Amino acid sequence: MISETLQKAINDQITAELWSSNLYLQMSFYMSKDGWDGAAHWLAKQAEEEREHALDMAAYVIKRGGEAKVSMIDVVPEGWGSYAEVFDNVYKHECHVSELIDKLVDVASAERDKATQDFLWGYVREQVEEEATAAGIVEKIRKAGDAGLFYVDAELGKR
Repeated sequence: MISETLQKAINDQITAELWSSNLYLQMSFYMSKDGWDGAAHWLAKQAEEEREHALDMAAYVIKRGGEAKVSMIDVVPEGWGSYAEVFDNVYKHECHVSELIDKLVDVASAERDKATQDFLWGYVREQVEEEATAAGIVEKIRKAGDAGLFYVDAELGKR
């Protein structure tokens, strides 16, 4: 059985994952409007991935005898400026999500719930990858410059 404290913390993370999904979906729309189809595709895939995280966490809570809930999801921003600024925001957001996951692991540890700690370590490892991927994209954009954005965009479209 999952504790009420941990159930609430995971439900808060479910809501955060869904907000992240909406954020990336809105970013996808933003990039698509400007004709950056590769970035739009990459961001749409990222939105799907964040939604899958929420569904996976909900299934875990239910499996442990708890109740999965989605709280109100705040509105996401609608504009970010340049191509580089979009991905700077992606990287910053992934760092923020890493902090949220770390805090969630701390709650599981405080609750002495080893099963949940083990479950969450998968997200810790995945966040390391997501941060590294976002940082790599930011670096490629920086190195490519304006003329190289077409190449970066084509690469992002391969996801």
